[in-house]
Amino acid sequence: MPGWLAVTILGIIEGITEFLPISSTGHLLLVENTHLLPQQSDLFNITIQSGAALAVLAAFSARVRDLLLRLGDPATRDYLAKLVLAFVITGVGGLTAKKLGFMLPKEVSPIAWATLIGGLVILVIEWALRGKRLSSEVTWMMAAVVGLAQLLAAVFPGTSRSAATIMIAMVLGLSRPAATEFSFLLAVPTLLAAGGFETLHALRHPGPVPTDWGLLALGTVVSAITAFLVVRWLIRWVQTHSFTPFGWYRIALGLAMLMRFV
Repeated sequence: MPGWLAVTILGIIEGITEFLPISSTGHLLLVENTHLLPQQSDLFNITIQSGAALAVLAAFSARVRDLLLRLGDPATRDYLAKLVLAFVITGVGGLTAKKLGFMLPKEVSPIAWATLIGGLVILVIEWALRGKRLSSEVTWMMAAVVGLAQLLAAVFPGTSRSAATIMIAMVLGLSRPAATEFSFLLAVPTLLAAGGFETLHALRHPGPVPTDWGLLALGTVVSAITAFLVVRWLIRWVQTHSFTPFGWYRIALGLAMLMRFV
């Protein structure tokens, strides 16, 4: 398969799965580790997420513009400060994991289990919160725990960053639309920082196999376009639907992976 075609397909997979609660990294590692597509470096798998982050800026352009233009408003500063808190918690934890030598798994088994367990958790949470009135205000506790949840998802591919952050925020009392918005806005600095860190590391410490920056850019652009369409759709979906269908999808996929590859 031509390199550009494989990268385009991976970019589409990343764009579709990054903000759905089904784990983008898990899906990328799955198709690569099962040789459905050529295996890529951690640099590629992490950096193309930057395109998805840019898609959030485009999809939430009105909200982002409102936050930037109303910095004098205490409520706006409070919201931004909570985003910063969640980002710092994730960033410090992520850098610590990197220094300890953390690498993305090369086996399907941990991805399969994380996918399956995550699906069960989504179903349980959606069932437990059914009919309950939830708040639209993000608290400091919510922001801190969401940052920890995002770190957990980074360390355990298959967990899903969006699933972990949105579901834990809902457990703490935040409404589905508000939790989704906070999770998506938090993704912008998080994914851009992760991509930037990996890119700088690759420039300073080139590996034995040269990085094809053209293909990396292609994957990032494809990811951005696809993610923009998915985010726009999901924003509308969460207004009137639960994440239960994604929970069932994860359970089915996790079981299929365990039966096929473990």
